[in-house]
Amino acid sequence: MSPSPASRVPQRLTAPDPGWTTRADVVVIGSGIAGLTAALRIHAADKSLELLVVTKDVLNAGSTQWAQGGIAAALGPGDTPDQHLHDTLVAGAGACDVDAVRILVTEGPDAVRELIALGTEFDHHEGELSLTREGGHLRDRIAHAGGDATGAEIQRALIAAIERAPAIEVIQHALAVDLLLTDPDEDGQVAVAGVTLHVLGEGQRDGVGAAHCRAVVLASGGLGQVFSQSTNPSVSTGDGMAIALRAGATLRDLEFVQFHPTVMYLGPESQGQQPLISEAVRGEGAFLVDGLPEEGGTRFMVGQHELADLAPRDVVAKAITRRMLETGKPHMWLDARHLGAEFWEKRFPTILAVCRQHGVDPATELIPVAPAQHYASGGVATDLDGRCDVPGLYATGEVACSGVHGANRLASNSLLEGLVFSRRIAQVLPGELRPWSEPADDPRTAGLVDFKQRLELQATMTSRVGVLRSAEGLTGAVNRLSDLDGGSGDVPGVDGWETTNLHAISSALAYAALRREETRGSHWREDFGDRDDATQAGHIDTRLVDGRLEQRFWPAASTDPSTVGGSA
Repeated sequence: MSPSPASRVPQRLTAPDPGWTTRADVVVIGSGIAGLTAALRIHAADKSLELLVVTKDVLNAGSTQWAQGGIAAALGPGDTPDQHLHDTLVAGAGACDVDAVRILVTEGPDAVRELIALGTEFDHHEGELSLTREGGHLRDRIAHAGGDATGAEIQRALIAAIERAPAIEVIQHALAVDLLLTDPDEDGQVAVAGVTLHVLGEGQRDGVGAAHCRAVVLASGGLGQVFSQSTNPSVSTGDGMAIALRAGATLRDLEFVQFHPTVMYLGPESQGQQPLISEAVRGEGAFLVDGLPEEGGTRFMVGQHELADLAPRDVVAKAITRRMLETGKPHMWLDARHLGAEFWEKRFPTILAVCRQHGVDPATELIPVAPAQHYASGGVATDLDGRCDVPGLYATGEVACSGVHGANRLASNSLLEGLVFSRRIAQVLPGELRPWSEPADDPRTAGLVDFKQRLELQATMTSRVGVLRSAEGLTGAVNRLSDLDGGSGDVPGVDGWETTNLHAISSALAYAALRREETRGSHWREDFGDRDDATQAGHIDTRLVDGRLEQRFWPAASTDPSTVGGSA
């Protein structure tokens, strides 16, 4: 591995010693589809195990509830897992793990049926499951609920199931600070022995405490707040990825950050979570234009890709960004007026309400849209059963890099990934739990990044590591981030901990993007505009070694759909 220029990050967060202690066999960090599915399935596999679910806010505050479009699976007439595999590999642009994708698409239909049996109420038409299409899919295979409230309905059903399982303890308003580790074994390998938490408003568990355990399942979501504008909620500060990195786990392919092409543009000063205009709106016939009708706006996606407005997200995001640069306009427009008010109210009630809240009626007006950060295809590297390279640590959902998304996630595969790979963790974890071990004294150097640097960090990432990337911009980002590395003078607290996590992930992401000298999927280099399978087809792994970020590149096998049995 080679060190990065912006290589210094704290090895652990500066925090008070734990003031309380609890125990559970397994601690699940996160309460979206991935975390709650993992907890429920582990409980079903072995009811003797004590489980603790910790969530940074309340149970329904994560990214799952914001998923509008739906969940993809080969459930419709004429559709097959092979066709779903083909579409996923095409979107992944040669960076998918074929075995992981095959697991996703073959186990996906039964996983969705199990979700329905749990109580999830998907939309139906004339007694049949309603399925729609989104960008990159050649079949109607997106199951949805409440029109455009799929994530919220799945979250509701999972929370209800958790409430029916009193043996699963839940602590809300709990920020995971760092993993507790064992003493090294004879090979120098440490293992998970627990996790430190900072809890607000939980009575005797206020402040920093320690949850001793035999295994930790990371299901903490993505890194959305690395950027100034994102579709992610405010809790998505890359905590799980940073925790894993500091414990010695590998992060993989962080440069593949997906920017959703159609996020409602609220003005140049708007920051934080932005309103998502689901791809499903284009799936129902909406299209992009580069100007208002009175300005002679035209459909600029026609001719850009065979699927036009339903091309994969990276294609659409790049096309919108290029057109914005060509015209000097801060956004493009989505035209869905022809769908009509009645259709909008039935199919997309949530999006309709949000648009009207911001002064736009999509039944009569064009919606201003621009790309914004949406999804991290990279994350904590796992095997096909969710294991990380620290014994006792597992990861699932957006925090993980299972290999299914490659360089660009196919629409609506994210909920399915969390569902499928959490079930796989539950199949193996109970049988391989390590004996109880006491946490060792932690020799890692502590530090914090000043929380006052957060806005500058986000602005640097947005302007230099966003949709448009180049050597000049990325080098500037790496150098600026290196000036913000953590010392020990800041006051411990949530703001500083989150900022330090964002800094660590930003540093790793920026340098990985600088190293990948090609354009592939969601990684777009202006100075290397072509995909380079000869020298760049592979993965970039990041580890923290003695307080320094180190990265290595390793080649990957071909994922050309024509060579792995997928067909359109």
